[in-house]
Amino acid sequence: MMTRAALKAIILVLFAGLTACATTDSQVLPEKQYYEQARSAMNSRNFNEAAENLEALETYYPFGRYAEQAQLDLIYARYQSLDLTGARRAADRFLRLNPQSPNADYALYARGVASYNLDVSLAAQYFPISRSGRDPGEQRQAFRDFSRLLELYPNSPYAADARQRMIAIHNRLAEKELAAARYYIRRQAYLAAANRARYVVERFPTSPSTEEALIMLTETQRLLGLDRAADDAQAVLALNFPDSEAFDEEGNFVSSAIKVENRSLLSVMTFGLLGNGDQRPEFSEADE
Repeated sequence: MMTRAALKAIILVLFAGLTACATTDSQVLPEKQYYEQARSAMNSRNFNEAAENLEALETYYPFGRYAEQAQLDLIYARYQSLDLTGARRAADRFLRLNPQSPNADYALYARGVASYNLDVSLAAQYFPISRSGRDPGEQRQAFRDFSRLLELYPNSPYAADARQRMIAIHNRLAEKELAAARYYIRRQAYLAAANRARYVVERFPTSPSTEEALIMLTETQRLLGLDRAADDAQAVLALNFPDSEAFDEEGNFVSSAIKVENRSLLSVMTFGLLGNGDQRPEFSEADE
């Protein structure tokens, strides 16, 4: 004999089924129609509408004929609509659901590109913004994504661009450290400046910032009374950049724009970190 609880469960299941059928008849479109509408919207560069149709397709037909392609297209649609965080989430979802897909390299590449651009606001398209001011966390995440792409898919058609972007990130992170060193020099915090310059030399030796970092390292260590360390930095500079403007025609190291001025009491007590209201740099491994 059927119990009351079992009968109630059957009624609930039947009611849910009838509700789903009614919803499908009145609201849900055929799978192919969602996909065709999404493609049409993308062709018209209406990426928000495309994303809406692709999301609906995923919701109502998660295992349908167009499901995998819809997930892939959603990455592109969200990226083109400037929803970079959404593009990363869509890429993560695609990689989680389709780890063996022949398009996995594209999803990983797209995730990296979204991170690469995530730290730049729309204003950067119209106003000059220093690259050294970008969020290093997003840049490092992009670097990891591109590194994984090259490791897993070295022959991917996206590999070459990923390598170039990794070089750009490498140089950008070096410039950020150098910008911090310049700040500390303005504050006459020469030890902090030397640490940032040394970090650039050690971690980003192939970046365009290395020459300036070596000049900074030579001068700041000289100012700190660390003559032997300054001589070592100068020797590395001469070896790698013999034509540097830091040397005169006879090859002698000449002073750069660092000017030693009388430091205020506040500057001395705070190691140059407080004083004129300049924006302070973020902490990095060089400060540890």
